[in-house]
Amino acid sequence: METYHTYNEIKSQTEVWAQALDVVSASRFALPKAGDYDQVIFTGCGSTYYLSLSAAAIYQELTGCAARAIPGGELLLNSQTVLTKQKTLLVAISRSGTTTETVKAVEKFKKEKRGDVVVISNYDEVLSQLADVNIVIPKGQEESVAQTRSFASMLVAVTALCATMAERDDLLDAMRKLPEIGNQLIGSCESFAKEIGENLHYDRFYFLGSGIRYGLACEVNLKMKEMTLTHSEPFHFLEFRHGPMSMVNENAVVIGMVSESNFSHEKAVLNEMQALGGKIVSFAESDSDVSFKSQIPEQVYGVLYLPVLQLMAYYRSLAKGLNPDRPTNLTAVVKLNI
Repeated sequence: METYHTYNEIKSQTEVWAQALDVVSASRFALPKAGDYDQVIFTGCGSTYYLSLSAAAIYQELTGCAARAIPGGELLLNSQTVLTKQKTLLVAISRSGTTTETVKAVEKFKKEKRGDVVVISNYDEVLSQLADVNIVIPKGQEESVAQTRSFASMLVAVTALCATMAERDDLLDAMRKLPEIGNQLIGSCESFAKEIGENLHYDRFYFLGSGIRYGLACEVNLKMKEMTLTHSEPFHFLEFRHGPMSMVNENAVVIGMVSESNFSHEKAVLNEMQALGGKIVSFAESDSDVSFKSQIPEQVYGVLYLPVLQLMAYYRSLAKGLNPDRPTNLTAVVKLNI
């Protein structure tokens, strides 16, 4: 069987998590404190917008300070609906560091003297040159189009950024265990991911995640769309009952990214979908189909949800005769004439 870049990038990502932690640690004295700003805006495009959704939730949960996620295009074209006179920190996230909407939005933000900018990327490119604080994780660079290793590296970095700004050294210490736990998960659960991914009886996938996990549900949904051309959608757990559950049948896979804090409520949703005939797959710290058993606080172990689900999309892509490295109609970087 041909080995694709995507496979190698998924399998090698845990060493990149370690580099992400090191890079943020090296920058910690340059990073601002949460109390220095009235609000923090996280921005990106595509995968990095979904990453921003999770980042804003992590930041607000850890600091108690206001944060929101805005697509780069919206920040550029409709900044009047986003920015106020409040003192703002902008965290711009981009794998390539050259995505047009994000670069132009940051340029406009700085020209208007709206506040400071932190950039998180895998390349030291034009976006990084605009940063007041620049966080680059070069080991996250990829040959494939769909983001896997890069997304995970930037998620670890932005999680560490939030913990640093919240002055939570205990969380940063706990995150050092992530690479080891991630390796164990990949080793023990790859065959499970392959089994679900290769089963073409399933024709629709629903990814459920709430709070910090909603942005991650959006991202793994995007991987399923990009790599496998399969109908897939993300939802908050309780929202799934309000209409979307009508699509659940024996051809549906419902994947739950379950939290510890709302375990019983989220498990109840999955149990209801199982009763409707859906194939249920749960991910959680414990008592689930994929159990992390990490003993890491749930605010900072979000990256553990990713590798097995990325592998699931990878194996489905192969089963459908597609090239996971080169998804249909896509390029690695979106550049526009704006």
